[in-house]
Amino acid sequence: MTEPKIVLASKSPRRHELLRNMGIEFTLMVPDVEETYADDLPVRMVPAFLSSKKANAVVEYIRQDQLIIAADTVVLLNDRIYGKPANEAEAIEMLQMLSGNMHEVITGVTIKSKEKEITFAELTRVYFRRLSNEMILHYVTKYHPYDKAGAYGIQEWFGYVAIEKVNGCFFNVMGLPTSRLVKELIPFGIDVTAS
Repeated sequence: MTEPKIVLASKSPRRHELLRNMGIEFTLMVPDVEETYADDLPVRMVPAFLSSKKANAVVEYIRQDQLIIAADTVVLLNDRIYGKPANEAEAIEMLQMLSGNMHEVITGVTIKSKEKEITFAELTRVYFRRLSNEMILHYVTKYHPYDKAGAYGIQEWFGYVAIEKVNGCFFNVMGLPTSRLVKELIPFGIDVTAS
C-alpha cells in the first residue's frame, strides 16, 4: 500500500478532521519549530509567515512525489494577536476582551512540494454577542480551550451560544479555509472533486 501524497504538517485535531471530511488522505509530520516572528512583521502577515516556516521545517523529509500542507491560525482584535492561552485566567481574559466585539481570524496556509511553494491567507470576521462572566467561566472550566487561538472553538458549545454572525469561511475559524485550499491544490495536481 502506497503512502498518501499529502503530508499534513500540523498536530491540530481540527485540521485532521477537516482534511478527512474533505476526503483527503494524508500522513502526519509535525514540525518542530518555534512559532516566533520578527517584531516588525505586520500582524496580518504572521499566519502566512508561520505556515511557511512549518512547511520548510519538514520539506527535507518528504518524498519527491509528496506535498506538504502547513497552516497557522491567529485571532486578531484591534491589531493584537490573541494566541493560545497559557492557563484558565488567560483564557477568561481573552474571552472577556472578545465579548461584544468583532474580531478577525486569519489562517495562513502553505502548500509545498520539493519544487514549488504557494502561501496564502484567508480572513474571516467573527462577531461575538456580549457574554456574561458566568458563560465564559462555564466554557473555560468545562472545555479547557487552551490549545485554541483566542481561547475558543467555533465548533464547540461556545460557538453555538456566543457567535452572532460570521463573515467569511466558517472552517477557516476552525483552522483551515477548506474551499480555498481545494482551489489552490489544483495546480499541484490534486483535485478532490475527481472520483
